Amino acid sequence: MRIGNLVIDPPLILGPLAGLTDSPMRRLCRRMGASLVWTEMVSAEGTIRESQRTFEFLDFVEEERPIVFQLFGANPESVAEAARILDGMGPDVIDLNAGCPAKKVVKSGSGSALMRDPVLMQEVVRALIESTSRPVTVKIRSGWDEDSINAPDVAGFIEELGASAITIHPRTRAQSFSGTADWSLITEVKRSVRIPVIGNGDVRCADDAIRMIDTTGCDAVMIGRGAVGNPWIFREVRAAMTGAEPPPEPSLRERLETAIEQLDLMVEAKGVRRGVREMRKHIVAYLRGFHSASKLRAELLIIEDPEIVKEKIREALVELGASRETGAGGGETK
Repeated sequence: MRIGNLVIDPPLILGPLAGLTDSPMRRLCRRMGASLVWTEMVSAEGTIRESQRTFEFLDFVEEERPIVFQLFGANPESVAEAARILDGMGPDVIDLNAGCPAKKVVKSGSGSALMRDPVLMQEVVRALIESTSRPVTVKIRSGWDEDSINAPDVAGFIEELGASAITIHPRTRAQSFSGTADWSLITEVKRSVRIPVIGNGDVRCADDAIRMIDTTGCDAVMIGRGAVGNPWIFREVRAAMTGAEPPPEPSLRERLETAIEQLDLMVEAKGVRRGVREMRKHIVAYLRGFHSASKLRAELLIIEDPEIVKEKIREALVELGASRETGAGGGETK
């Protein structure tokens, strides 16, 4: 797949997740096989105000390239000014978020609120494209609700305005992340445009990724929530896409050692206190499905010293017999 002159091979992407897809997570996912990564979304207004927090979301290292900066906003002038600022920071692509269902974002007229105001969305997309030298992509949803499914029409004018690719998460804003993603909408969007279409939603394993491509004809697969605590999903999907031998499922030992690696990266990037606190949600995800690790999970959610966190993890490896495991969870359901 190509986004402008950028080749994405295999077409396997880490999507944006607010509060999760920071630089440490992106680095791990790149190492595991993601071909392209998205930052957390940043607001156009925060970018213009030069908010320190906003720019922290955009911190990246060369190892993460190619990288997409994701912007949200509903004021064309603000989006244009923010795009010029982001352009100077060196992303490979700039993406407009027109799919976020969060109340705070929607209240500002941004994110998936743009799906119910196509005229405004056209103005915002045009302003973004005209203000950057980078390829521009747009991430959309099916529509605002079941009575206003308009993704194919929206995709059509996004292409006409000059965007390089479209990502479609086939749930409505009303659904948020509930229910099942309607992959037939990915098919419809793909049929309505000639630029690449990235499918997103309910991809939790290699079989899901391959099935999405086969059934929808999409050009690439974006994985978001399925990668939290499980960066190995990219290793698994990459093998399936390239015809390689399926990799072994990570053992509890590998999961916890990777959690330690991510913790070190978090502390390095954000400082001790914030790094440990923000790592907690990732640790919970790494231990998901390992019922025998419930005591460890509870302990790690209250400890603030990273060295004690690592000590507890290493003790647990001995107690849980991780060194003797040949598969995840020692036979427990994952």
